Amino acid sequence: MGGIGAVGVVGVGAVGVAGSGGEAGRGGARAWPVGGPDGVLGRFEPPAKVWAAGHRGVDLAASPGAEVRAAAPGVVTFSGPVAGRPVVTVSHPGSGSPPLRTTYLPVTGTVPVGTPVTAGQTIGLLAPDGRHCAGRDCLHWGLLRGNRYLDPLALFGAGTARLLPLDSGDG
Repeated sequence: MGGIGAVGVVGVGAVGVAGSGGEAGRGGARAWPVGGPDGVLGRFEPPAKVWAAGHRGVDLAASPGAEVRAAAPGVVTFSGPVAGRPVVTVSHPGSGSPPLRTTYLPVTGTVPVGTPVTAGQTIGLLAPDGRHCAGRDCLHWGLLRGNRYLDPLALFGAGTARLLPLDSGDG
């Protein structure tokens, strides 16, 4: 008889960046995509329901043309337009199952899909797009495991913590 039997924490340090193998999985190098922690303009605010409004990433101060860097080692798995905006996605093998992915928008990719990248390596340039950060330009940085959005700041041991029910599996 399955049920809700325990509570787990998702967010601060519990994103699952510690995994089995791969530099990202072992807590390897990290780099701010642009600037640093003082440049956070908007924080991760997960929606109450998957379909509800929320902020599924972190906004970082940056100007058009700024170099955008991979936050952790991985492989560029997507570079192209999504809903009219340029996006780059880096997958992080060895970060769990399914592997973590970081997303960067609006970013015009400068690295071909399939290219391995290191933390801090330039993956693109910030494109002009004043639609997201209240009329100013910024980088929207996301973190996903499968289809589930997580707080990218957890890659640095900070971020939003939420208590979620876990299925105990034994009732």
